[in-house]
Amino acid sequence: MAMKHLWTIVGVTDVSRSIVWYQSLLGLTPTQPAHDYFGTIEMDGTVLLCLHRWGDHDHPSLASPERAEPGNGLLLFFRVDDFDHALARARTLVNELEEEPHVNANTGTKEFALRDPDGYYVMVSALSAA
Repeated sequence: MAMKHLWTIVGVTDVSRSIVWYQSLLGLTPTQPAHDYFGTIEMDGTVLLCLHRWGDHDHPSLASPERAEPGNGLLLFFRVDDFDHALARARTLVNELEEEPHVNANTGTKEFALRDPDGYYVMVSALSAA
């Protein structure tokens, strides 16, 4: 069976800033992006998220944040095995969470939400039920 991988790519204003922000949130070792226009957030060789600078390379859906509000119809959802640590890291990255920690009634897992530097809605959830 061939392995399939999804590379979710979001448009960002500053790739380096966003790389640092996501690595900090997820507790990953800091790295620099390969390019100023594109970078990946990776863990154990798996790409978790791709960040692409707005306007580069004529991708129609990445032309400009002014053409559509960033994140409209998109929820970046990360499941983590260190929920309490992720929450502590998140509180250092933003002034206010979008959703304070709570237990999701459908999944029984703890979760919280925040906005990244470009306004994307980011949900962080524990791997297992509370």
